[in-house]
Amino acid sequence: MPIVAAIAVPHPPLIIPQVGRGDEKTIQKTVDAYRAAMAFLAAQAPESLVLVSPHADLYAAWFQISPGGSAKGDFGRFGAPGVQVRAQYDTALAAAITAEAKRQGLPAGPQREHAAGLDHGSSIPLYFLQQAGVEAPVVRVGLSGLSLAEHYRLGQCITAAAGDRRVAFVASGDLSHYLKKDGPYGYRPEGPQLDAAITGAFAGGDFDALLGIAPPIADQGGECGLRSFVMMAGALDGRAVEAKLLSYEGTFGVGYAVATFLPGEADGSRHFLAAYEAGQREAIADKQAGADAWVKLARAGVESWVKTGKRAAIPKGLPAGLLDVQAGVFVSLHKHGALRGCIGTTGPTTGSVAEEIVQNAASAATEDPRFAPVRPDELDALEISVDVLGAPEAIASQDELDVKRYGVIVSSGGRRGLLLPDLDGVDTVAQQVDIARQKAGIPPGRPLKLERFEVIRHA
Repeated sequence: MPIVAAIAVPHPPLIIPQVGRGDEKTIQKTVDAYRAAMAFLAAQAPESLVLVSPHADLYAAWFQISPGGSAKGDFGRFGAPGVQVRAQYDTALAAAITAEAKRQGLPAGPQREHAAGLDHGSSIPLYFLQQAGVEAPVVRVGLSGLSLAEHYRLGQCITAAAGDRRVAFVASGDLSHYLKKDGPYGYRPEGPQLDAAITGAFAGGDFDALLGIAPPIADQGGECGLRSFVMMAGALDGRAVEAKLLSYEGTFGVGYAVATFLPGEADGSRHFLAAYEAGQREAIADKQAGADAWVKLARAGVESWVKTGKRAAIPKGLPAGLLDVQAGVFVSLHKHGALRGCIGTTGPTTGSVAEEIVQNAASAATEDPRFAPVRPDELDALEISVDVLGAPEAIASQDELDVKRYGVIVSSGGRRGLLLPDLDGVDTVAQQVDIARQKAGIPPGRPLKLERFEVIRHA
């Protein structure tokens, strides 16, 4: 019974009395629930803590497990430098989690940290833990750009690695950032939808509902802690859970929820990831059946390269647009709603679109530097799309762009970056251009040459 307790808590700096200076009383329900959650956790007498924070180092395709023997943090950036916390790291448990993740094919472990000291998503829970007298050593884990399913799977690895230790899990994270028009981030209708889904899952212990939150709701709702909560759910996989939602407030336009989870006996009906992945595979199989020749060829290109290391043969009887046209092509792979690989060419490099697809499908599966190569066991979980690029045209300014209709190519000083149109999470032209600039490695402020292009998307 290694996971003895789990809690989900927010991290508003205002909640620290020396930061809030009385204003913390405006979220008194959250303050009271926070202290109750820490008392609940302390009563389980944990020997070690796993603390997951959205503001620890985050990589696109890697889970950071903080290195070293200890770390310190303070609230100087919030006006209270004298309030300090310290975490002694559980290096043995960190090593065990890293080893278990490696066995399960998950990219996790210690890397050099980019930011010195503890982030506020870690420091705030640690402050309250120490107030409650909990001094157990900590394993601090960051999130990643990988899918919710991979976060759940890392939670399972944490439980497997815990062995006989009494481990408590602390999932740090706010909910939506888009709850009020007069809030710091404004209002989006997806914000309340997201918070209703998460708090409902907390209240009922319905962790399958966390996995089932659609990416557009999570993205447009401005989630902060969803992946923390899903990792916690993975750590409690297959166990009955006594769940309590202690509080929820959205006073400032950001959702703050506090919940506790007491694990019970084994429960075969609560293996949520297995059920979720089975549903995903069924949905993808249905989509495959209706896919056009462009997508089917891309899938053949991925599967042939991953299984055999050989390029797929170009089949006979393909539509004319695949054989008698040359164009740049991007092949994108998604797994459980998260990007798994994307490689493309801005212009034709082969004799036909069909050859371009096969070439780039293999590269998307194995050569995207952000991700480990696709494994054979992942193939039936992949969603594949193909973008066939039109000829780029030079434009004078960003005013001639439209993020839904046009992709953009930016160039400066021999560097060139491209971003496709109509991508999730890219809502403005300025954002589109800035992402393309970053991809090109062009420093901010440099003059940019802009080109736009249209695509035909096959998905």
